[in-house]
Amino acid sequence: MKKRNAILALLPLFAMLFVACDDEKTYSDMKEDERKAVKNFIREQGINVISFKEFVEQDSVTNVDNNEFVLIDDVYMQIVRNPKNLESARQMRDGETLEILARFIEVNISSGDTIFGNLYDSDNVDEMRISFDSGSYTGTFVSGYMSAYGKAVPTGWLTPFPYIWLTRPQSQVAKVKLIVPHTKGTSTAASYVYPCFYEVTFQPGKSFHL
Repeated sequence: MKKRNAILALLPLFAMLFVACDDEKTYSDMKEDERKAVKNFIREQGINVISFKEFVEQDSVTNVDNNEFVLIDDVYMQIVRNPKNLESARQMRDGETLEILARFIEVNISSGDTIFGNLYDSDNVDEMRISFDSGSYTGTFVSGYMSAYGKAVPTGWLTPFPYIWLTRPQSQVAKVKLIVPHTKGTSTAASYVYPCFYEVTFQPGKSFHL
């Protein structure tokens, strides 16, 4: 436990080390570097970007075989798995707050370095509390690696919630891929102006019911 806490404390520092700092660069310069990094990442990964209109017309589905991502408010999202056809799944309800367990991988797109993650770690999970109120989603981290950045859940992580369904069985939980700019990312990404790629699963906690 002490080792894990030490890693959590150092996590924002690791992220900073992956960013090439240049005191002479302006904020505009850094934003342009970020834009180029995202553009190159999309090209290198063979991502096909579809419009939000196309996404809606496809019943809020991204074709994984075609490596489709939809652009929503500056965040690129691919829904890899969505249990919307399961009887044991539902979307969040207005006025509801749920415990959500998240497993993820975080990659600094600018440097290409994997910062951290627990996507394949069954022993460790990030716990969030997500609230849905009048069409708006907010969230706080209760525990886990991402809480090292602060309590607020990055806006980019909230982007999938209007479109995903939640279910308890871990093998069937919603899974997404995200390209998140610094403006929708962690506090460290915002400070050092770098975009991140995430692969995340969302599993409701034990209090979840249909």
